[in-house]
Amino acid sequence: MHGTIDLAESLDQKAARERAFSIPLAEFDPGDPELFRSDTHWAYFDRLRKEEPVHYCKDSMFGPYWSVTRYNDIMDIDTNHAVFSSAASLGGITIRDVPPDLRRESFIAMDQPRHGAQRKTVAPMFTPANLDELAINIRKRSESCLDNLPIGEEFDWVDRVSIELTTQMLAVLFDFPWEDRRKLTRWSDVAMTLPGPDGLVATEEERQAVLMDCARYFAELWKERIDTPPKNDLLSMMAHNEATRDMDPRNFLGNLILLIVGGNDTTRNTMSGSIYALSKYPDQYRKLKDNPALLDTFVPEVIRWQTPLAHMRRTALADIEFRGKQIKKGDKVVMWYVSGNRDEEAIDRPYDFIIDRPRPRTHLSFGFGIHRCIGMRLAELQLKIIWEEIFKRFDHIEVVGEPKRVYSSFVKGYETLPVRIAA
Repeated sequence: MHGTIDLAESLDQKAARERAFSIPLAEFDPGDPELFRSDTHWAYFDRLRKEEPVHYCKDSMFGPYWSVTRYNDIMDIDTNHAVFSSAASLGGITIRDVPPDLRRESFIAMDQPRHGAQRKTVAPMFTPANLDELAINIRKRSESCLDNLPIGEEFDWVDRVSIELTTQMLAVLFDFPWEDRRKLTRWSDVAMTLPGPDGLVATEEERQAVLMDCARYFAELWKERIDTPPKNDLLSMMAHNEATRDMDPRNFLGNLILLIVGGNDTTRNTMSGSIYALSKYPDQYRKLKDNPALLDTFVPEVIRWQTPLAHMRRTALADIEFRGKQIKKGDKVVMWYVSGNRDEEAIDRPYDFIIDRPRPRTHLSFGFGIHRCIGMRLAELQLKIIWEEIFKRFDHIEVVGEPKRVYSSFVKGYETLPVRIAA
């Protein structure tokens, strides 16, 4: 990394820290997407964990909400399904409330017992036997992607590797027309974006129009699958299971978006994050190259360090006292995974990137309880294979500039990451 970048970054972080520790806690709005775009959110969560780990923000662009910032507190909320609901009808799983007329159920935005029945329909995709099959496919595509990268010249890792490989994976999982696979990327990005003049879409209406295109395209594929014998793809699994065969259009699109975003954003941003993390910690890069067996602990450490989804949100179903705070029925409660993954009380030296941590799976990135990420083993597998193939080919991949980060306090990701592979 260039020294100037590191210096500029440290000055930004210093200014953010001074601001975070000088403004009154009553004025804190840790969910401001600008904090994440500028990578200056860290100090706000550091202070909340120390001084007010369960914090109420009275006013924000997303309305009022509670922040839960410590690892163990987040675990308690995430596993208390009786009081803290994920239901789309109450606003869903993100800090941003979905307007009532646009709410779409998916199994992650659904409570028991329906949640379990719908989730089970796609679970066979992620069995060990099926993952072994997918691994062959992932390796072949990783080899092809890496063999086509330019050597000795700057390129965008996000577009050429992270997006391309995760989009190919999604196309395989859905048995989606290969030539149209970048539509999946577009739908995923639009589903998660905040509309605005500089955004992917300018207005909410434009966003909904893109999502309806997604629904129409998949409806045609659904018709094909329901009229043919069951196959081993996500769409066929849902079309031939009684829990999902007769989903209403909103539930159908809700589950599609969940599977597209889940299979895209998290792996994509961790893939980019892995390159970025190793560039910031060259000693760990050397350690990994000297001992590739450390990939088994490197992968979960990247997922913790990156935390590809910064939060999950719940809605209180009843009044409850939690850590001395009075949470009211209907209140929005945001579990900041990004903060829990930097909690010194739960994780040793949480800000350091340590590829041989003794307990690397002590992290919140996949959630806990009934909504724990169904595709987590597949995400880990993709990361492990891409790095196995990188080490076979390249001595060093250099990050040559700071990443451009996503304007979002939900998806913690990268729009671009400039790199160069040494000739």
